[in-house]
Amino acid sequence: MTRAMLKIGVPSKGRLMEKTFDWFGARGLTMVRTGNEREYSGAVQGIQDVELVLLSAGEIPRELAAGRIHLGVTGSDLVRDKLPDWAAQVVDWAAMGFGHADLVLAVPAAWIDVDTLDDLDAAAAAFRATHGHRLRIATKYHRLVRDFLTANGVADYALVDSQGATEGTVKNLTAEAIADITSSGETLRANHLKMLADGLIHRSQATLYAARRADWSGRAATLAALAARLGLAVPRLSG
Repeated sequence: MTRAMLKIGVPSKGRLMEKTFDWFGARGLTMVRTGNEREYSGAVQGIQDVELVLLSAGEIPRELAAGRIHLGVTGSDLVRDKLPDWAAQVVDWAAMGFGHADLVLAVPAAWIDVDTLDDLDAAAAAFRATHGHRLRIATKYHRLVRDFLTANGVADYALVDSQGATEGTVKNLTAEAIADITSSGETLRANHLKMLADGLIHRSQATLYAARRADWSGRAATLAALAARLGLAVPRLSG
């Protein structure tokens, strides 16, 4: 009889993968990549019936929402941006204390009269009146940015998708402002941009999530054993 495996999705490369492996390792669970660098497979040692699935951080929210993995580690910014009504689809089981970054709204440093969201709203209205089209804000985080601006009463803007380095879009004249992830602000300053005083959209960090819609049948004991090893309460997956 095939055993019911609990699948946990982890970023497949870079510092997020390394820090995730370290986080679980500090709690007595060893995660290892298996195969060569092009094979996204791995194993979890120190607990039975837990399978490691290596995915890109951006794929993990989708796989959680679809229930194809039971647990997943990714940035809280990605979950909130990629999943509508995210709390109905996943449980944020544990903040992991690494992968810190802030999603912020930034404008050209030369805009000396624009320091707050109210200033931006006024500037956007003036921009449309002058140029005949809306002020463009480049971002990869459309849902988070749109919800934030709507909640703060900012209108007369258009979000444009940033495929490359978002900070360069203002210099390249493809946007007038940006909303992007920053950890130190150095890249913003290097591109002659400044964060609005009240422009913090989301403070992100790596988080362990549980999928509400995954098939948890036959896995309750494994989840309880994993929770005990991690020093966490078993997540409430319904309600």
